[in-house]
Amino acid sequence: MISDLARLIDTVHREKNIPRDVLIEVLEQAMVAAARKRYGMVRDIEAQFNEDLGEVELFEFRTVVEEIEDEETEIEQALARTADPDCEVGDSLGIKMHVEDLGRIAAQTAKQVIIQKIRDAEREMTFNEFKDRKGELITGIVRRFEKGNIVVDLGRAEAVLPKREQVPTETYRQGDRIQAYVLDITRASKTPQVVLSRTHPGLLMKLFELEVPEIYENIVRIEACAREPGHRAKIAVSSLDRDVDPVGACVGLKGSRVQAVVQELRGEAIDIIPFHPDPARFIVHAIAPASVARVYIDEMTHSMELIVPDDQLSKAIGRRGQNVRLAAQLTGWRIDIYSESRHGEMVDTARAELGRVERLDDEQVETLIRHGFRSVQELFDAEGFEIANILEVEEDEAEEIIEASGGTLDQLILEEAERIKNPPVVEDEDEDEDEFAQDEDDASDLAPDADGDIPPEA
Repeated sequence: MISDLARLIDTVHREKNIPRDVLIEVLEQAMVAAARKRYGMVRDIEAQFNEDLGEVELFEFRTVVEEIEDEETEIEQALARTADPDCEVGDSLGIKMHVEDLGRIAAQTAKQVIIQKIRDAEREMTFNEFKDRKGELITGIVRRFEKGNIVVDLGRAEAVLPKREQVPTETYRQGDRIQAYVLDITRASKTPQVVLSRTHPGLLMKLFELEVPEIYENIVRIEACAREPGHRAKIAVSSLDRDVDPVGACVGLKGSRVQAVVQELRGEAIDIIPFHPDPARFIVHAIAPASVARVYIDEMTHSMELIVPDDQLSKAIGRRGQNVRLAAQLTGWRIDIYSESRHGEMVDTARAELGRVERLDDEQVETLIRHGFRSVQELFDAEGFEIANILEVEEDEAEEIIEASGGTLDQLILEEAERIKNPPVVEDEDEDEDEFAQDEDDASDLAPDADGDIPPEA
């Protein structure tokens, strides 16, 4: 029996990788729980593992008194001195208990406590092992599927890939190898503590770090990353060494490096673009493969207007807006894209509207248009200090311009209401032809006959 317990401790220590002292503490706590199940919660009971004997010993501590008032916590001095001749009143005397007296129910309680404590110890071990690996790549084996989530075997622990962190275009079977990004480490009691992700941009960045030595050595830096998992991604890179081309380093010889990443992401297209500290230049790179004619930047609203040739508009927007969405995520700017013809129409409309504001001259109108103002409404909604800075005038004068724009805005609203109330009449071509035919009939009725007489009216 002695060797069995010691052997059990050593076996669990090896298989579960739980420290031996933790297992001994678990056994001691389980024996105390079993004893209290048998004798009640009032008694002061402690457990100690005897390494020499290879067993857990139980001790009940009682206070030495002259006259007993509580039989469960006190012991008479005369009886106590049979165990310890030197004990005095007030001392705490430990009396060894017989483990065999605990009974079957107490033993079952001990078993349950041991199982629960070992599980708790495993979770703690898992947390301590992975808590510093958050944000890293990890590889595991798909073990099972639970309510849409994928449970991944990491070797000495299990992790979960939640449904929300899975790429819709990817499918897995039991036993498949999977590489994922460690999204979070939790202390949840019933679920795996390691939470993985296949959709996080960090997965793309870590994959490039594995494939590109220059990134790992901090020669090439990933400045920004944007993904629509399973479809397309954009990554902006820069170089700390002038002799190293960051884009070329990431692409690799004949595209070998980027293709390795694409293969791991199961065909997700990746655009690698050079980073530039100038937002306008950066956005021009980010919107590739479309070309950009002009860029208008509004620092106040952190937005940009991109003017592209008419034949480049669909390419700039991308399929279902994918290209411009990724460019906006990558740069952090709000982006509006217009074709040159559409932008020309907007500028003409803005010039016509702003030109009606009495306090604005032609040069000021053009200045406002260059700063993104497209209507009198936008001018009326602007702040005085903003207009003052743009037009380089005093704030009082800017307020007067805004007030004048209010009058112009009222006129435009009335004109629009009038147009809605009395829309322009458009003559129907069919009605014109009918009227013309009727006129011809009338004319023929009034035409002279063969003798030159005009027939009487019907």
